[in-house]
Amino acid sequence: MSTALPTGVTFDAWQPDQHADPYPAYRRVRDAAALFPFEFGDVPVTMVTRYEECAQILTGSDWGHGYSAGISPFRDTTAAIPGSFVRMDPPEHGRYRKVVAKAFTPKTMAEMSPLAGRVVGELVDRALERGELDVLNDLAVPLAVAMVPVRLLGADPADGALFREWQLAIARGSDPDWLLGEQDVAARGTAAMECMGYFARVVARKKEQPSSDLLGELVAASAAGVLTEPEVIGIALLTLVAGMETSINLIGNGMLALLRNPDQVAILRENPDLIAPALDEMMRYDPPTQFTIRVALADTVVGGRTFRRGDGVVVLTASAGRDDRVFADADTFDVTRYAGNRPARKHLGFSLGIHFCVGAPLARIEADTAVRTLFERTSSVDLATERIDYRPSLIHRGIAALPVTLTR
Repeated sequence: MSTALPTGVTFDAWQPDQHADPYPAYRRVRDAAALFPFEFGDVPVTMVTRYEECAQILTGSDWGHGYSAGISPFRDTTAAIPGSFVRMDPPEHGRYRKVVAKAFTPKTMAEMSPLAGRVVGELVDRALERGELDVLNDLAVPLAVAMVPVRLLGADPADGALFREWQLAIARGSDPDWLLGEQDVAARGTAAMECMGYFARVVARKKEQPSSDLLGELVAASAAGVLTEPEVIGIALLTLVAGMETSINLIGNGMLALLRNPDQVAILRENPDLIAPALDEMMRYDPPTQFTIRVALADTVVGGRTFRRGDGVVVLTASAGRDDRVFADADTFDVTRYAGNRPARKHLGFSLGIHFCVGAPLARIEADTAVRTLFERTSSVDLATERIDYRPSLIHRGIAALPVTLTR
């Protein structure tokens, strides 16, 4: 699990004792090398630690996933899920993404914003009566349920606990198998099967009662021969997991960063217009997704090194976000970093290139609404505990709970 560099530096960011704060471990390897060898289980790959090299790989046409070409050295985490365009390379990737992207147009997002406002408003009002709130489980999770499985996919809101259970099991299961226990692997398979069975029933209902939500659009695409029904169900599963995981952890990680930096809270309370650019700082500083994998689709050069077709890399996007070569005082949380006429370089929290997160606009709406409403309706929001526990996932970084006290 640890690989020693020629300099003697060891990559240990995935060790349990680093889980609460992997960023010093990222810094050690980033300062040692932009590219260095690592044993990804029993697969020799290259870790990519710095911003420029990460960005080059994410945007380069010589890089992809390589599964359809049979050249990837990595386990295909979504091989059993039809329609999984997150694992695809062009031209197949573009065909699926084009259909899904229709649900995330500016017009559609504008229509969803009032719903987010109503949901958050009700949740915060109830919390104010109690004087306390778990930002994760009492706000971020029910908001994500209302926006993704219920609004986008037409699922039953009464099944919120099921959606969260499936989403967590599948997200954890997206970590490398060699980092998972047998129970994690079994839970991943069970959750995927149950989730696909659930959405198969929703699809059957939408055939009889067409709808204008994302799943309704996918069902229509299936009827037109653009997608198969198994692909529709697979896309619904991926939308559920990716949509919920990103927004929940953006709100959780972002609010934690704010509450640990009261001076930044004061800035946002004084100037709420900074909330939108502050979301980008949250994504840079402690992103919900810590890394991704890519495969060289052709012989290519990055950082002065030649990669051969089929070589695998782990793109440490979370490390890139703390790269002092690109971001001044990178370990400082600064809500003004992305404001003004000369904002910082684009973060990699939503990725870059053709795999840029298609649901990023919705995640922004949810996080903006949650943060804005909390600050508008309270005079203070304070951490109720110094102990913060993290979920075990490594790719997906998120806290288990964030209890706070509220004052009107």
